[in-house]
Amino acid sequence: MFFMTRRTLASYLVLLSVLIGSIWLSPWDSGVAAGAASAPEESMGQALKSYQRGAFEEAVAGWTEAARLYEQAGKPKEQSEALIVLAQAYRSMGHYDKALQSLQSASALVGRTGDRLGTARIKGLAGALYLASGQAEDASRYLNEGLQLAKEAGNTGLAGVILNDRGNLLASQRKYEEAIAVYTESISLAQATKNHALVAQALINAGTASLQSSRHQDARDRLDQALKQVRTLEDSYDKAYSLISIGLAYKNLRPHVPDTNGALMTQAFQALNEAVKVAVAIENARATSYGWGYLGSLYESEHRYAEALDLTRRAVMAAQQAVAPEALYRWYWQTGRLFKALGKREDAIAAYRLAVPALQSIRPEMLLTSGAEPPHFRESVGPLFFELADLLLQQAASMEERARSEPYLREAQDTIEQFKVGELRDYFRDECVDAARTRVKGLDTVSRTAAVVYPIILPDRLELLVSLATGFQRVSVPVKAETLTQEIRVFRKKLEKRTTQEYLPYAQQLYGWLIRPIEPVLASLPIDTLVFVPDGPLLTVPMAALHDGKQFLISRYAVAITPGLTLTDPRPLKRQAVKAFSVGLTESVRNFPPLPNVAEELEAIQRLYPGTLLLNKDFLVPRVEKELKERLFTIMHVASHGQFDTDVRKTFLLTFDDKLTMEKLSQYIGGLRFREEPLELLTLSACQTAAGDDRAALGLAGVSIKAGARSALATLWFINDQASSTLVSEFYRQLQDSSVSKAVALQRAQLKMLAEPPFDHPAYWAPFLLLNNWL
Repeated sequence: MFFMTRRTLASYLVLLSVLIGSIWLSPWDSGVAAGAASAPEESMGQALKSYQRGAFEEAVAGWTEAARLYEQAGKPKEQSEALIVLAQAYRSMGHYDKALQSLQSASALVGRTGDRLGTARIKGLAGALYLASGQAEDASRYLNEGLQLAKEAGNTGLAGVILNDRGNLLASQRKYEEAIAVYTESISLAQATKNHALVAQALINAGTASLQSSRHQDARDRLDQALKQVRTLEDSYDKAYSLISIGLAYKNLRPHVPDTNGALMTQAFQALNEAVKVAVAIENARATSYGWGYLGSLYESEHRYAEALDLTRRAVMAAQQAVAPEALYRWYWQTGRLFKALGKREDAIAAYRLAVPALQSIRPEMLLTSGAEPPHFRESVGPLFFELADLLLQQAASMEERARSEPYLREAQDTIEQFKVGELRDYFRDECVDAARTRVKGLDTVSRTAAVVYPIILPDRLELLVSLATGFQRVSVPVKAETLTQEIRVFRKKLEKRTTQEYLPYAQQLYGWLIRPIEPVLASLPIDTLVFVPDGPLLTVPMAALHDGKQFLISRYAVAITPGLTLTDPRPLKRQAVKAFSVGLTESVRNFPPLPNVAEELEAIQRLYPGTLLLNKDFLVPRVEKELKERLFTIMHVASHGQFDTDVRKTFLLTFDDKLTMEKLSQYIGGLRFREEPLELLTLSACQTAAGDDRAALGLAGVSIKAGARSALATLWFINDQASSTLVSEFYRQLQDSSVSKAVALQRAQLKMLAEPPFDHPAYWAPFLLLNNWL
């Protein structure tokens, strides 16, 4: 019935989706355990008390025991109730898979008893879980079904709960006006049923949506109402987090209403201070940690760094006591920022070094939010890695001796590598996408004629780290990230215009920033290949098309890219007994244009590397799966339309019968990794990414890693299929020369096109990228 996937880390409020978790627990209150309660009823009541003070592990144990006892007693209705509240406890802990398993069991029981209200609760809670995991379509379906059932049953209380989550869904889609209307309806129903906790939560959510839609006075009015409502509640985990939410909302409102800045600061402080008092009273270290930590953040925003540091240290201690890494990494990070502001660089580095492993120890579910669309890994926690790298590079620059500075340079590079791994996992929604990284060597150790160029884009400058056979070099370029990004964006757009030379000034400017500063370093050795490890906007442009004023970079060096030094398996291609699996479309399918030259392209490949060919009606997803499972291939060549999107779920390769998603491709090719010889090369000769879409380009760069191939040849944008066929055929011809690497084979193919009109414009040959293993 339900399926759940992991979602990326979010950077803002902690688990807003469970702040008022007890609103799902309405059939039970603390009075259940009083009097002559039965054993399962006593377990239910005690578990609710544990839940309300934030002791979720105890609540899980209590509700699990209650479900077992009800099952023994043959009471399916009561057992399903226990399983539903158990799912809520798992949700509060971030164990979404277990929550859904509990709901599945409850659904089976409810189906036998015909309990429509129970079905409504299950569907509503499932919708909230899907929302928290970023699966908007499933969330919408289950929330709507649950709401309809609740209304049919006349249960306005449950309808109010589901409406609040439906408002969260709309807010996540930036439909703020619609969200506010739904929150308002939820508030009305909650008031009618005297669910004061829900009134408070819906007011907070409506206030946040008002802030997002620039209705600042409405936002403040709703937050004021929410604060008044929350103060009437008994001390609980929910109350503490509601106060934290209100305090942070007041803080975020301050820049938009500067005339009331002082009053909002006071209100933010009061709400957060009250949250700490509640958390201490209920003895919940996790809530205490967030209260102290966000108070420290409030003082940080006022540049009161010494006081902020004291509060943040208290937050660290409480997070350690609670064993809450999802809080701990925040406060270590905040400590690092504060030390940096106080001019204590070494102390700042020490704090950042603690923050990174704390972050990496967190299950992604623990930092999800449902009140807004979760930001991607780069936006949410990327600054942590780049700020640490910046400090390490500054420390290296302060060292006069190279021997003392190099460890800091390597640590800075390793820090960005950790970020790249996390970002790739986030894009592909796959915690195991980098499984091969622990068994490979870095690219900079495998060739004496290659240089690895590692750009690190920082707000105020560009850092270039160059790895050579003789050592490590660093060059700092005084260009701001904003300026560099703007130049890259224009370069990409101009480069795709095949009838003009408008791209040239931008190609030369980027060469001046990225290559010219390291030319003396490159000239010191016989370098023939540059391996770039691009980041962010640099992923969207081909380095081969950079121009020194006389010639393109590809005229001097073979060029390859990789999304990370540790994310590949660098070894030369074995030329013996190469077998190719060639698939493609010449016909128009699903409104995509025909590719008439594909047939000739695939035939040329088959002449060079015999194997299996699937064209047009034979190019079916089940047939692809069958061939990859039953045969061993060295190369897989896909000559069909491919689309790389910001959302990996919308990324695909077109087949005759369907769309081959990255998940399916990974399943089919990934199995080859467990054989003696995995797939060496995956070629995608007609794929494209949107200009300016860094995440789509990240997906393209990581396609071979996700698919389980050692390397890939792919295009940044769609080009004339005759040009594509010409270049690809030449690449494979060059690859038959055992003395050349794949990078050099591509270089020769590109240079041949560069020398032969009408395909000499870089729009035709530059978009081809060799990804990962370039040997």
